[in-house]
Amino acid sequence: MQIIPNVAAKIIEDSKGNLHDINHLLKVFGYARLIGTGEEISPETETVLEAAALVHDIACPLCRVKYGNANGKYQELEGGPLARQLLAGTGLTDEQIERVAFLVAHHHSPQSVDGIDYQILLEADYLVNADEGGYSKENIQNTLANIFRTETGKKLLTSIYLRD
Repeated sequence: MQIIPNVAAKIIEDSKGNLHDINHLLKVFGYARLIGTGEEISPETETVLEAAALVHDIACPLCRVKYGNANGKYQELEGGPLARQLLAGTGLTDEQIERVAFLVAHHHSPQSVDGIDYQILLEADYLVNADEGGYSKENIQNTLANIFRTETGKKLLTSIYLRD
């Protein structure tokens, strides 16, 4: 399906060469796709998940300017409308765009998970953030016990970060 490459091209172009942001979104996309495949999600859910993975941090540049940082709550506040705007005309349906915007507006709120797409996005983003943020083994173990729900995500987190 051509929609996802088009979304990737748009978000990468809008990143204006910020390699950290580009690499982050591509890593989250890769983990989301890997977990989604492992969990055998439907093609419809896969499209929404992959679009959300690509645009989940769409608000970071704005937040850095507006608030002086890209705190997760600021990202959630600003991200939904930006995602809707970027995704208009990509070939996604209005329903898909609204779901992506919802996921972007909640991707730092694990207490609100309402679907497998949301769960996988949280897990994929955490897998990348754990590396980029140098999370402690204790943090990772706690997240494994309390946040991760998919078998594929748990296996990835354990094999990457909790090897003895």
